[in-house]
Amino acid sequence: MPSSPVADPLQPPQTVEAFRTRLAELSGHLPRRLQQCADHLAAHQDSVAVSTVAEVAARAEVPPSAMMRFCQILGFSGYSEMQRLFRNAMTLGLPDYATRLANLKSGPADRPAALLAEFVEAGRLSLERLTRDLDEDLLNQAVEVLSSAAVIHLAGYRRALPVAAYLAYVFEQLAIPAMLHDGIGGLDQRNAMRAGDALLAVTFAPYSSETLSVAAAGRARGLPVVILSDPPATPLLPQADLVLTVAEADFGAFRSLSATTAFALSLAVAIAARRKG
Repeated sequence: MPSSPVADPLQPPQTVEAFRTRLAELSGHLPRRLQQCADHLAAHQDSVAVSTVAEVAARAEVPPSAMMRFCQILGFSGYSEMQRLFRNAMTLGLPDYATRLANLKSGPADRPAALLAEFVEAGRLSLERLTRDLDEDLLNQAVEVLSSAAVIHLAGYRRALPVAAYLAYVFEQLAIPAMLHDGIGGLDQRNAMRAGDALLAVTFAPYSSETLSVAAAGRARGLPVVILSDPPATPLLPQADLVLTVAEADFGAFRSLSATTAFALSLAVAIAARRKG
């Protein structure tokens, strides 16, 4: 059996590409369990940002202590530092609002009508893309799962809150039992989830930790979980039974919710039609 490499303490990889390089260097020079960690991480890097060490270790079929040891061999202090690398990588393409506004000032930011025209155009492109890229089979599956639920739990935080809140309003108008989980006032309503219910969570990259926590609680209680997000949403696949994606065009790194709202409304009305059928 090959032994673990013994060397001076390594500096942790600073980029995902450097992480991949270090994995390749270690491959074939590790004990069996640590090699399982390396093989799993090489094939499922996207899941690190949104999974706990226990979840990743379980998928790799090793104890959490082995995964922690492997993180240290890579040069990290532990799993949290490695996870931070992947979470930071997810946000590189998302400048903060001050940066986005500064970028717009070289264009039509001082002309409200011009800004409106740009955002309308971004919304139009988003809606066209939604029509073109719609996965009808996946949408039908989501309608089937959610229409059979006794109560539909809706989770949405931060930018996703308007979509989840609108869904709660529409379901109320359609006389469909639903409960909104938004964390307002520090309220935690996940204990209201019961067998026979379902969860529809809305979140966008880099993904709200609160929403992922509610999704994990729903899965732990045996509820079917449907997530609505932006593509590619690969890290969310282990967190849900179904992942629906809607791509929003942006203007100046600002993204509207035009296509997502249209999709959510269509989903709600389809669920109501299926329940009455």
